[in-house]
Amino acid sequence: MKNKTQLFLLHFGGGNCYSYQFLKPHVLPDFDFLPLELPGRGKRIQEQLLSNDLEAVQDLVSQILTLRNNDPFLIFGHSMGASLGLRVTKKLEELGDPPTRLIVAGNAGPGTEKEDLRRSEMTDEAFKNELRALGGVSNEILNNEDIFSFFAPIMRSDFRLLENSEKLSSNFKIRIPLVAVMGDKEESAGEIQNWKNFTSNDFKYYLLPGNHFFIHDHPSTLIKIICNQYDRPMVF
Repeated sequence: MKNKTQLFLLHFGGGNCYSYQFLKPHVLPDFDFLPLELPGRGKRIQEQLLSNDLEAVQDLVSQILTLRNNDPFLIFGHSMGASLGLRVTKKLEELGDPPTRLIVAGNAGPGTEKEDLRRSEMTDEAFKNELRALGGVSNEILNNEDIFSFFAPIMRSDFRLLENSEKLSSNFKIRIPLVAVMGDKEESAGEIQNWKNFTSNDFKYYLLPGNHFFIHDHPSTLIKIICNQYDRPMVF
C-alpha cells in the first residue's frame, strides 16, 4: 500500500503544533497532516526556548528526518514558518532528501523585513498593539495579564529569533518549486514576487483576500494551493 504524501507544517511566531488545527478537516485523504513544533511551547513547554534561527532550523530538520516515510513530502510555513521553511528546505537539499515543493505564506521573503522594527524589544503595551495589528492573537490573551505574561516570552523569543537571523546572500536558492501566498491587505503583499529570487525552479504566487492571518479565512483554498490542486488564476 502506498504511503500518504507527508505535509509538514511550520508554525508562525508564538504558535505551536495546534496552530494549524483549523486546516486539518480540509486536508485531502492522501496527505498526512504533520504539524511540527519548536521547543518552549505546546507539547514541548518544558524545553528551553531556542535563541537563534540556526538552532530552530536544525530542530525542525531533525523532526522531519525522524518522521520521514521515504515518499514525497511538502513543507508549508506561515510567517516565521515561511522564513524557517526556506532554510529548512535548503538544509534538506544538502542532505539529499528535499521536499517536492515549498509553500510559504504571510511573508514576502528575505530582504523585505523592516530592519528597524524590533518587536521583541517593545514595551508590553506597544507589543500588544503590534500583535493586534498583525492579528492571530485573541483578545482573551491580550486583555488578560496572567495569560499574556505566559505567552509574551514565547512570542518575544520567536520575534528575536527572526530579528537576529543571519541575512541570506543573493545566491541563496533552493532547487525545488516554490509557491507563495499572502493576504492582499498585508503591508508587504506587493513584494510577494520577491520569493522567486530564492528558487531556481518554478515559482507561483497567490493573493487571497485578507490581512496577515488571512489563512483562517480560506482554509479550504489554502489546502488546495498547498496540495497543488487549485485551478484558479494566480492573482485575483
